Order: sequence, then C-alpha cells, then structure tokens
Amino acid sequence: MNVTIIDAKDNVAVAIEPIAKGDRLEARGADLGVTAKSDVTIYHKVAIRDIPKGQPVVKYGEHIGLAAEDIPAGTHVHTHNVENHREAL
Repeated sequence: MNVTIIDAKDNVAVAIEPIAKGDRLEARGADLGVTAKSDVTIYHKVAIRDIPKGQPVVKYGEHIGLAAEDIPAGTHVHTHNVENHREAL
C-alpha cells in the first residue's frame, strides 16, 4: 500500500510513502490499475483517474480546486496543475 483514498468520490489519492515514476498505485492492498507518471513526494496527491481541465479535484470527498489542465491518471497533483475555486454556498 503506497496511497490512501478516504472517500469513494475522490479522484486523487494521498501518497503515504514516496512514490517513484513507474510504481503501481496500491490502496488497501489492492492494485488501482494506475502507474505513477512521475515521482510523487510523500503526503502529496496523485490522480487515480483522468481529471479533465476545469473539472473538480476531489480529496476526502470534497472539492479542493479545479484542474488547471488535463490531469491524466498517475500524475502528481499539486499547485502546478490545480487552480483555486470557491464553491457557491
């Protein structure tokens, strides 16, 4: 297990150990069918499915921003490819 997923709605997982480019992502002992496209620092996010530009990035079941570009599964998700977005209350 090298990532954790908190909510079924999540489209990102959190690295719970350093992940090297080419590593398979595993959560709860199951292979997610996703290969890391780059190194991912521990506690950073990685896409577990494709996130099209403009779509919400979902972590812990909550929208945390919008994809600033297409984010393929296995890609490191951080400030370089996520833009801030305030939800309407």
